[in-house]
Amino acid sequence: MISTGKKNLITDVDGVLVGNSHDEKVFTGCTVITPIEGSIASADVRGGAPGTREVGALNPYNLVDTVDSIVLSGGSTWGLEAASSVGNYIGSQGRGYKPSEKSKHVPMIPGAILYDLANGGDKEWKDNPPYYDLGQEAAKNLSEDIILGNSGAGYGAMAGSLKGGLGSASYITEEGLQVGGLFAVNSYGSVVNDETGQFWAATDECNKEFGAKGPPNKASLNILGGTSTARSMPKQNTTIGIIATNAKLDSKGAKRIAIMSHSGMSRAIRPIHSPVDGDVIFVLSTGTLRKELTLNDINIIGELGARVCSRSIARGVYEAKSLGDMTSWKEKYD
Repeated sequence: MISTGKKNLITDVDGVLVGNSHDEKVFTGCTVITPIEGSIASADVRGGAPGTREVGALNPYNLVDTVDSIVLSGGSTWGLEAASSVGNYIGSQGRGYKPSEKSKHVPMIPGAILYDLANGGDKEWKDNPPYYDLGQEAAKNLSEDIILGNSGAGYGAMAGSLKGGLGSASYITEEGLQVGGLFAVNSYGSVVNDETGQFWAATDECNKEFGAKGPPNKASLNILGGTSTARSMPKQNTTIGIIATNAKLDSKGAKRIAIMSHSGMSRAIRPIHSPVDGDVIFVLSTGTLRKELTLNDINIIGELGARVCSRSIARGVYEAKSLGDMTSWKEKYD
């Protein structure tokens, strides 16, 4: 038996907390995911225009495979500063890799950014971009509760021609396996059939969590209908997110789950992994489920990861509110 978690959020996974912050003037925000110490992580990049930090360090053949936090941020290149500020905050608490007794703790803080610089917010920050402060604020706001839609890294996001947002979902099995997703949706592609407003991800929907309008009967022959613009521009989109599980994965297994989970993006967004998107999925393993995994278990976790990915993407757009010139799904279709 498989059901959604109690909160239907990534924090249904034992040992995972989420903090969000945003700037109402700039139309941007930051999301910090902090697991229990010793959590294993990996990542997989599929978009053609990624913006990341320390993703290479997560390759299974490298030295350190644990992380202290993962940071998702708006702001394009400027948003990478949020991860630096979270590192300073985490390090000051005595958490991180410690190469020797006399050395400082070195926090492992991978991150990814999305482009929200053309959404109508005030970006005239000159020498004082807001992302250092947003990172610290989000790191201090860790909680099991998450506001979806206009929140965190999804605050100023667009999903095709609709207002994007931050979405999350979870599954729990009767054997105690927990799988959750958290995604900031700022895609070039559309998450809905633009003629009907039905979500492409509707075949994965649970408990009417994004409107229960059902799946579209067919794909529109207008291939780019509902996309963010008729003329795509480099590095101006991206869907970034995290799959978390309590299963005890090694870095190789976490990498495979990240690869498998990307199929959830293809279920939820059309087109996906375009030259102008920087799509990235991180995988976190807290390892609190004491069970030796079989290859079939990896298949199950990978499929559940794909499904919480697609559901999280749809929920992020469904829960978003109109902001500036960005029109929400509810305003257009509900």
